[in-house]
Amino acid sequence: MGLLDGKTAIITGAASPRGLGKASARLFAEHGARVAILDLDAAQSEAAAADLPGAGHIGLACDVTDKWACIDTVAAVLDAFGQVDILINNAGITQPLKVMEIEPGNYDAVLDVNLRGTLYMSQALIPHLRERNTGAIVNMSSVSAQRGGGIFGGPHYSAAKAGILGLTKAMARELAPDGIRVNAICPGFIATDITAGKLTPEMKVTILDGIPMGRAGEASDVAGCALFLASDLSAYVTGSEVDVNGGSLIH
Repeated sequence: MGLLDGKTAIITGAASPRGLGKASARLFAEHGARVAILDLDAAQSEAAAADLPGAGHIGLACDVTDKWACIDTVAAVLDAFGQVDILINNAGITQPLKVMEIEPGNYDAVLDVNLRGTLYMSQALIPHLRERNTGAIVNMSSVSAQRGGGIFGGPHYSAAKAGILGLTKAMARELAPDGIRVNAICPGFIATDITAGKLTPEMKVTILDGIPMGRAGEASDVAGCALFLASDLSAYVTGSEVDVNGGSLIH
């Protein structure tokens, strides 16, 4: 028995082979869900969906910063699946800039994909979830929102990911009477494509020294938390931010 038998899920930004979205998609599929992988490139999304265990998964192109694209994509997923139970707002970008280096274009790009995209994708699906009086939305924040910066993301990234925490809590409060749960995950340092190749050995030692568990996180660590928040195991959990950071921030 899978924890998501009979359920369907949309996961944004999930085409990258070593990313958090793809790891979540794989785990969800292993637990019986049909998954729609969304990313900017249709061919990459389709390839990622075809790579998942089980049958019936789909991959679609969607720019989450385009509200109408989000609405059209949700309609396409509903045509394919008939219903959607779970939304993982995973699409995000980061930029390693100092505060005085953030130009208007940098600010727009990081805030748009991380924060505006999370809002637009949620808005596109909420009417369907309300109709069925059920649903789980999981938003991807970051430890950098909580501790004020991290390893790669600049202050605008921290601001975007902190905005996701506020959005998550306000959505959870508003949508709880409609049977919809909304939670956030705050990953710490995770080994993914985004971080690959950007660390000097000295940086890595410094980072690991700050993690009580003594290792970088894996994408599967975040996926396991997403599975919990998407499943009925967390039926009474809403408006929470769950830390997946190996103890690097205990608060």
